[in-house]
Amino acid sequence: MPQAVTVKTLMEMKRKKTPIVSLTAYDFPFARIADEAGVDVLLVGDSLGMVVQGGASTLGVTMEEMIYHTRTVAKGAQRALVVGDMPFLSYQVSVSEAVYNAGRFLKEAGAAAVKLEGGAAVVDRIRAMTDAGIPVQAHIGLTPQSVHQLGGFRVQRDAERLLLDAEAVESAGAFSVVLEGIPKDIAKEITAALTIPTIGIGAGRECDGQVLVLHDMLGLTDGHLPKFVKQYGALRKNAVEGIATYVKEVREKIFPGDEHAY
Repeated sequence: MPQAVTVKTLMEMKRKKTPIVSLTAYDFPFARIADEAGVDVLLVGDSLGMVVQGGASTLGVTMEEMIYHTRTVAKGAQRALVVGDMPFLSYQVSVSEAVYNAGRFLKEAGAAAVKLEGGAAVVDRIRAMTDAGIPVQAHIGLTPQSVHQLGGFRVQRDAERLLLDAEAVESAGAFSVVLEGIPKDIAKEITAALTIPTIGIGAGRECDGQVLVLHDMLGLTDGHLPKFVKQYGALRKNAVEGIATYVKEVREKIFPGDEHAY
Protein backbone atom coordinates (compact mmCIF):
# COMPACT_ATOMS: atom_id res chain seq x y z
CA MET A 1 0.00 0.00 0.00
CA PRO A 2 1.40 3.45 -0.89
CA GLN A 3 2.34 5.82 1.93
CA ALA A 4 -0.65 7.95 2.87
CA VAL A 5 -0.59 11.71 2.36
CA THR A 6 -1.00 13.66 5.62
CA VAL A 7 -1.18 17.35 6.50
CA LYS A 8 2.53 17.14 7.34
CA THR A 9 3.18 15.76 3.85
CA LEU A 10 1.58 18.86 2.36
CA MET A 11 3.68 21.17 4.51
CA GLU A 12 6.80 19.33 3.36
CA MET A 13 5.69 19.62 -0.26
CA LYS A 14 5.40 23.40 0.13
CA ARG A 15 8.86 23.53 1.69
CA LYS A 16 10.31 21.55 -1.22
CA LYS A 17 8.24 23.52 -3.76
CA THR A 18 6.56 20.33 -4.98
CA PRO A 19 3.16 21.27 -6.43
CA ILE A 20 0.20 19.74 -4.59
CA VAL A 21 -2.52 18.15 -6.72
CA SER A 22 -6.07 18.25 -5.37
CA LEU A 23 -9.28 17.13 -7.06
CA THR A 24 -12.88 16.79 -5.98
CA ALA A 25 -14.46 13.35 -5.70
CA TYR A 26 -17.95 12.30 -4.69
CA ASP A 27 -18.04 8.49 -4.92
CA PHE A 28 -15.99 5.30 -4.58
CA PRO A 29 -15.15 4.61 -8.26
CA PHE A 30 -13.79 8.07 -9.04
CA ALA A 31 -11.97 8.19 -5.70
CA ARG A 32 -10.18 4.98 -6.65
CA ILE A 33 -9.34 6.32 -10.10
CA ALA A 34 -8.03 9.68 -8.84
CA ASP A 35 -6.07 8.00 -6.06
CA GLU A 36 -4.46 5.57 -8.52
CA ALA A 37 -3.62 8.48 -10.85
CA GLY A 38 -1.57 10.15 -8.10
CA VAL A 39 -3.83 12.90 -6.74
CA ASP A 40 -2.59 14.08 -3.33
CA VAL A 41 -5.84 15.47 -1.87
CA LEU A 42 -9.40 14.33 -2.54
CA LEU A 43 -11.86 17.06 -1.60
CA VAL A 44 -15.41 15.85 -1.15
CA GLY A 45 -16.78 19.22 -2.14
CA ASP A 46 -20.22 20.63 -1.47
CA SER A 47 -19.97 21.35 -5.20
CA LEU A 48 -21.78 18.01 -5.40
CA GLY A 49 -24.92 20.11 -4.99
CA MET A 50 -24.32 21.39 -8.51
CA VAL A 51 -22.43 18.69 -10.41
CA VAL A 52 -24.07 15.63 -8.83
CA GLN A 53 -27.46 16.86 -7.61
CA GLY A 54 -28.11 19.37 -10.40
CA GLY A 55 -28.68 22.40 -8.16
CA ALA A 56 -27.97 26.02 -9.02
CA SER A 57 -25.64 26.48 -6.02
CA THR A 58 -24.06 24.60 -3.12
CA LEU A 59 -26.46 25.96 -0.52
CA GLY A 60 -28.93 23.07 -0.45
CA VAL A 61 -26.41 20.36 0.45
CA THR A 62 -26.96 18.81 3.89
CA MET A 63 -24.59 17.36 6.47
CA GLU A 64 -26.09 13.90 5.99
CA GLU A 65 -25.41 14.07 2.25
CA MET A 66 -21.85 15.21 2.86
CA ILE A 67 -21.23 12.43 5.39
CA TYR A 68 -22.58 9.84 2.94
CA HIS A 69 -20.46 11.01 -0.01
CA THR A 70 -17.34 11.46 2.12
CA ARG A 71 -17.69 7.93 3.47
CA THR A 72 -17.80 6.48 -0.06
CA VAL A 73 -14.76 8.50 -1.14
CA ALA A 74 -12.77 7.51 1.96
CA LYS A 75 -13.35 3.86 1.10
CA GLY A 76 -11.76 4.40 -2.31
CA ALA A 77 -8.71 6.40 -1.20
CA GLN A 78 -5.57 4.50 -0.24
CA ARG A 79 -2.97 7.26 -0.56
CA ALA A 80 -4.75 10.61 -0.96
CA LEU A 81 -5.73 12.82 1.96
CA VAL A 82 -9.55 12.94 2.13
CA VAL A 83 -11.06 16.33 3.07
CA GLY A 84 -14.76 16.71 3.82
CA ASP A 85 -16.33 20.02 2.84
CA MET A 86 -18.52 21.52 5.55
CA PRO A 87 -21.87 22.53 4.01
CA PHE A 88 -23.80 25.74 4.53
CA LEU A 89 -25.07 26.19 8.12
CA SER A 90 -22.99 23.29 9.46
CA TYR A 91 -20.49 25.69 11.07
CA GLN A 92 -21.98 29.20 10.91
CA VAL A 93 -24.50 28.87 13.77
CA SER A 94 -22.14 28.33 16.71
CA VAL A 95 -18.62 27.22 17.55
CA SER A 96 -19.82 24.13 19.42
CA GLU A 97 -22.02 23.02 16.53
CA ALA A 98 -19.16 23.63 14.11
CA VAL A 99 -16.80 21.41 16.11
CA TYR A 100 -19.44 18.69 16.45
CA ASN A 101 -20.18 18.62 12.73
CA ALA A 102 -16.50 18.71 11.82
CA GLY A 103 -15.90 15.77 14.13
CA ARG A 104 -18.57 13.76 12.34
CA PHE A 105 -16.51 13.89 9.14
CA LEU A 106 -13.63 12.15 10.93
CA LYS A 107 -15.66 9.86 13.19
CA GLU A 108 -18.45 8.74 10.83
CA ALA A 109 -17.13 9.35 7.32
CA GLY A 110 -13.44 8.48 7.58
CA ALA A 111 -12.12 11.86 6.41
CA ALA A 112 -8.72 13.07 7.60
CA ALA A 113 -9.64 16.76 7.58
CA VAL A 114 -12.43 19.24 6.89
CA LYS A 115 -12.73 22.41 4.82
CA LEU A 116 -14.78 25.50 5.59
CA GLU A 117 -15.27 28.81 3.83
CA GLY A 118 -14.38 32.21 5.24
CA GLY A 119 -11.42 34.19 6.52
CA ALA A 120 -11.19 36.28 9.67
CA ALA A 121 -14.90 35.74 10.37
CA VAL A 122 -14.42 32.01 11.05
CA VAL A 123 -11.10 31.95 12.93
CA ASP A 124 -12.87 31.03 16.17
CA ARG A 125 -14.27 27.93 14.41
CA ILE A 126 -10.91 26.99 12.93
CA ARG A 127 -9.15 27.43 16.27
CA ALA A 128 -11.75 25.36 18.15
CA MET A 129 -11.60 22.56 15.57
CA THR A 130 -7.81 22.38 15.57
CA ASP A 131 -7.83 22.44 19.38
CA ALA A 132 -10.12 19.41 19.18
CA GLY A 133 -7.64 17.59 16.93
CA ILE A 134 -9.49 18.19 13.67
CA PRO A 135 -7.27 19.38 10.78
CA VAL A 136 -8.86 22.31 8.91
CA GLN A 137 -8.42 23.55 5.37
CA ALA A 138 -9.57 27.15 4.99
CA HIS A 139 -11.13 28.70 1.86
CA ILE A 140 -11.03 32.39 0.99
CA GLY A 141 -11.70 34.60 -2.01
CA LEU A 142 -14.72 33.54 -4.02
CA THR A 143 -16.62 31.50 -1.45
CA PRO A 144 -19.61 29.79 -3.14
CA GLN A 145 -21.68 29.56 0.06
CA SER A 146 -21.67 33.38 0.13
CA VAL A 147 -22.77 33.68 -3.50
CA HIS A 148 -25.77 35.89 -2.66
CA GLN A 149 -23.72 38.15 -0.41
CA LEU A 150 -21.01 38.48 -3.07
CA GLY A 151 -23.56 39.26 -5.77
CA GLY A 152 -22.73 36.16 -7.81
CA PHE A 153 -19.64 34.18 -8.69
CA ARG A 154 -17.26 37.13 -8.98
CA VAL A 155 -13.47 37.41 -8.91
CA GLN A 156 -12.32 38.86 -5.57
CA ARG A 157 -9.78 41.69 -5.91
CA ASP A 158 -9.42 43.28 -2.46
CA ALA A 159 -5.74 42.41 -1.91
CA GLU A 160 -5.50 43.84 1.59
CA ARG A 161 -8.56 42.00 2.87
CA LEU A 162 -7.55 38.74 1.21
CA LEU A 163 -4.07 38.83 2.74
CA LEU A 164 -5.51 39.59 6.17
CA ASP A 165 -7.95 36.67 5.79
CA ALA A 166 -5.15 34.33 4.74
CA GLU A 167 -2.94 35.33 7.65
CA ALA A 168 -5.88 35.03 10.05
CA VAL A 169 -6.73 31.45 9.08
CA GLU A 170 -3.07 30.44 9.26
CA SER A 171 -2.78 31.93 12.75
CA ALA A 172 -5.94 30.07 13.80
CA GLY A 173 -4.32 26.74 12.88
CA ALA A 174 -5.47 25.92 9.34
CA PHE A 175 -3.08 23.50 7.61
CA SER A 176 -3.75 24.93 4.15
CA VAL A 177 -5.99 27.45 2.42
CA VAL A 178 -7.90 27.32 -0.86
CA LEU A 179 -7.65 30.55 -2.88
CA GLU A 180 -10.59 30.76 -5.27
CA GLY A 181 -11.27 33.37 -7.91
CA ILE A 182 -8.34 35.62 -6.96
CA PRO A 183 -6.07 37.50 -9.40
CA LYS A 184 -2.79 35.64 -9.84
CA ASP A 185 -0.60 38.47 -8.53
CA ILE A 186 -2.56 38.61 -5.27
CA ALA A 187 -2.46 34.81 -4.95
CA LYS A 188 1.31 34.89 -5.48
CA GLU A 189 1.69 37.47 -2.70
CA ILE A 190 -0.43 35.42 -0.31
CA THR A 191 1.47 32.22 -1.12
CA ALA A 192 4.79 33.92 -0.38
CA ALA A 193 3.49 35.37 2.90
CA LEU A 194 2.18 32.09 4.36
CA THR A 195 3.99 29.09 5.79
CA ILE A 196 1.00 26.83 5.04
CA PRO A 197 0.23 25.64 1.48
CA THR A 198 -2.13 27.57 -0.78
CA ILE A 199 -4.36 25.59 -3.14
CA GLY A 200 -5.53 27.59 -6.11
CA ILE A 201 -8.67 27.38 -8.19
CA GLY A 202 -8.80 30.27 -10.59
CA ALA A 203 -5.83 31.86 -8.78
CA GLY A 204 -2.91 31.24 -11.13
CA ARG A 205 0.07 28.94 -11.15
CA GLU A 206 2.04 30.50 -8.29
CA CYS A 207 -0.07 28.78 -5.62
CA ASP A 208 1.47 25.76 -3.87
CA GLY A 209 -1.11 23.49 -5.45
CA GLN A 210 -4.21 23.35 -7.61
CA VAL A 211 -7.72 21.95 -7.28
CA LEU A 212 -10.42 21.43 -9.89
CA VAL A 213 -13.91 19.97 -9.87
CA LEU A 214 -13.71 16.42 -11.22
CA HIS A 215 -16.78 16.69 -13.44
CA ASP A 216 -15.54 19.90 -15.01
CA MET A 217 -12.03 18.72 -15.84
CA LEU A 218 -13.15 15.33 -17.20
CA GLY A 219 -15.78 16.83 -19.49
CA LEU A 220 -18.77 15.46 -17.60
CA THR A 221 -20.34 18.89 -17.03
CA ASP A 222 -22.93 20.07 -19.51
CA GLY A 223 -23.00 23.81 -20.09
CA HIS A 224 -20.86 26.82 -19.21
CA LEU A 225 -17.52 26.30 -17.49
CA PRO A 226 -15.47 28.89 -15.58
CA LYS A 227 -12.45 30.38 -17.37
CA PHE A 228 -10.04 28.59 -15.03
CA VAL A 229 -11.19 25.09 -16.03
CA LYS A 230 -9.11 23.02 -18.43
CA GLN A 231 -10.75 19.85 -19.69
CA TYR A 232 -8.58 16.74 -19.67
CA GLY A 233 -11.25 14.38 -20.98
CA ALA A 234 -14.57 14.17 -22.80
CA LEU A 235 -16.37 11.60 -20.67
CA ARG A 236 -19.86 13.00 -21.23
CA LYS A 237 -19.45 12.74 -25.01
CA ASN A 238 -18.03 9.24 -24.72
CA ALA A 239 -20.85 8.16 -22.40
CA VAL A 240 -23.59 9.52 -24.69
CA GLU A 241 -22.05 7.75 -27.67
CA GLY A 242 -21.65 4.48 -25.78
CA ILE A 243 -25.20 4.50 -24.41
CA ALA A 244 -26.64 5.48 -27.80
CA THR A 245 -24.87 2.48 -29.35
CA TYR A 246 -26.31 0.25 -26.62
CA VAL A 247 -29.82 1.61 -27.30
CA LYS A 248 -29.39 0.97 -31.03
CA GLU A 249 -28.14 -2.59 -30.55
CA VAL A 250 -30.97 -3.48 -28.16
CA ARG A 251 -33.58 -2.04 -30.54
CA GLU A 252 -32.09 -3.99 -33.45
CA LYS A 253 -31.65 -7.17 -31.38
CA ILE A 254 -27.90 -7.15 -31.91
CA PHE A 255 -27.32 -7.21 -28.15
CA PRO A 256 -27.25 -9.55 -26.38
CA GLY A 257 -25.48 -11.86 -28.81
CA ASP A 258 -25.00 -15.56 -28.39
CA GLU A 259 -21.71 -14.90 -26.55
CA HIS A 260 -23.64 -12.98 -23.88
CA ALA A 261 -26.23 -15.71 -23.27
CA TYR A 262 -26.07 -18.75 -20.95
